[in-house]
Amino acid sequence: MGATTLCTRQDVAARILAGEHLIIYHDLLLRIPQSWLDAHPGGSLALLHFVGRDATDEIEAYHSDNTLKMVKRFSIGRVDLVDSAWEPFVPPIMTGWVRKLNADGKQEWHREAAAAHSTENTPQSPSSQILLVDKDDPSLQSQSHTPTLATLSPPPTDLSPKVQTRHSKAYRELHRRVTEAGLYKTPYLTGYGPEVARYCLLAGISAYAYSHSWLITSAIALGLMWHQLVFTAHDLGHMGVTHNWVIDRMLGIFIADFIGGLSIGWWVDNHNVHHLVTNHPSHDPDIEHLPFFAISPAFLSSLWSSYYKRIMHFDKFAKIVITIQHKLFYIVMAFARFNLYALSYGFLFKKAFDTKRARGGKWAFRLEICGLMFFWSWYGRVLYGCGSWQKALMFLLVSHIVPSPLHVQIVLSHFSMSTADLGPTESFVHRQMRTTTDVICSDNIAFLHGGLHLQVTHHLFPRLPRHNLRKASQLVKEFAKEQGLVYAEFGFVNGNKEVLGVLRSVAEQVKIVGKVASFEAREAVDKRIAEQERKGK
Repeated sequence: MGATTLCTRQDVAARILAGEHLIIYHDLLLRIPQSWLDAHPGGSLALLHFVGRDATDEIEAYHSDNTLKMVKRFSIGRVDLVDSAWEPFVPPIMTGWVRKLNADGKQEWHREAAAAHSTENTPQSPSSQILLVDKDDPSLQSQSHTPTLATLSPPPTDLSPKVQTRHSKAYRELHRRVTEAGLYKTPYLTGYGPEVARYCLLAGISAYAYSHSWLITSAIALGLMWHQLVFTAHDLGHMGVTHNWVIDRMLGIFIADFIGGLSIGWWVDNHNVHHLVTNHPSHDPDIEHLPFFAISPAFLSSLWSSYYKRIMHFDKFAKIVITIQHKLFYIVMAFARFNLYALSYGFLFKKAFDTKRARGGKWAFRLEICGLMFFWSWYGRVLYGCGSWQKALMFLLVSHIVPSPLHVQIVLSHFSMSTADLGPTESFVHRQMRTTTDVICSDNIAFLHGGLHLQVTHHLFPRLPRHNLRKASQLVKEFAKEQGLVYAEFGFVNGNKEVLGVLRSVAEQVKIVGKVASFEAREAVDKRIAEQERKGK
């Protein structure tokens, strides 16, 4: 098939059902071979979530101009556009279908989860919503053994395709304005100059205090340094510093793995998916925190996570914790860094047996392992040098709790925003502005947030150097006003109140469901006793 071949929507559907991974870029039909799906630096899920969809805005937001030139190499033809827009399909992975090798070594369809379609049309559960649940759910056993055209067809939506297309075109113009304003140019001296000075100062304070046995002071300084370093690791993971994958990844490994003990590879894999399917209960790993947190009633249905590849069980333990989640919020956040260790090392353990690692995967993987060994060598020596296990434990806890405001800030940007699935018709810009909010703060203390309090703009332009986000946000606010979109923002205190309010609301729903279940159980028992008494008479 040549680059000038015109493919109809029916052609695209048939090829997807036959197992091909097809993505629309402008009016080009891209065929992603399995080899590149396995080797994609952004992870395979970043591609699978856009099979059958127009991913033009996402592709251009996440890739440099040099990379975009290579994207066209995957083109196998052109597609029919209606009113300059592609009518999207639902990607198979969003209905629980993936391709796996069978016993003969051939790719075939495998259903990893069942699709539960919304039976109502409310803001929380719109008619367009598709959530994933246990594939063995008896109420969904009527589903076919392979995906069908019906599987690919989007549910009804209240969104106007014309309006979403208009938003998309306006976003591309906005992107052009941001680029022409020079906002992709990294301000190394004025931006990272003060950052590096701050890191060195905190490291020096920690070392000096430790040498004088001021352990708490040393632990606080070390925790503050980790807190600040995470922001630069974040920038490097997005290729937002030098814009060169190899250089940014090496610097990212040095900061995240060697100094912080965390895997930058895991973070990139996780974070890319978060950015692309923001706040989707079945697909965004950044809001999948059962049994400790549930920010939507949807999680009470024991959903399947397409990222973690497991059921997020809403079991007895989860029920107990979720009913008091708003009271446990800050306690859990205080120890969140330990969870990052578990996620990082679990990811690298799987990668150790993965023969199809991403671009540069072998050297990057090995360097990460070396980095983590180095980290635990120097940090373990620090703990050992505290003099006693009690002091070592104190140093460990203080140094890990001090960076916890970072985790609070991160969830402020999304926990209080919509978790509804508006379907594949929704444009990139509409989805990001609907699910993301800014945290208002003075420029004088912006460094405490690492510049990432401007999450709306960051989600629209993830590769943008964070020191330029403030200027870009002014353009985004003008854009939002012109397009009739909401640019959400609130202060740090109000943001915390909003998040706690969401957690409290879900907790109360769990209590209500529990009371109803208890009442129904008692009623059933009373009826059974009454029937037995009647029989006895």
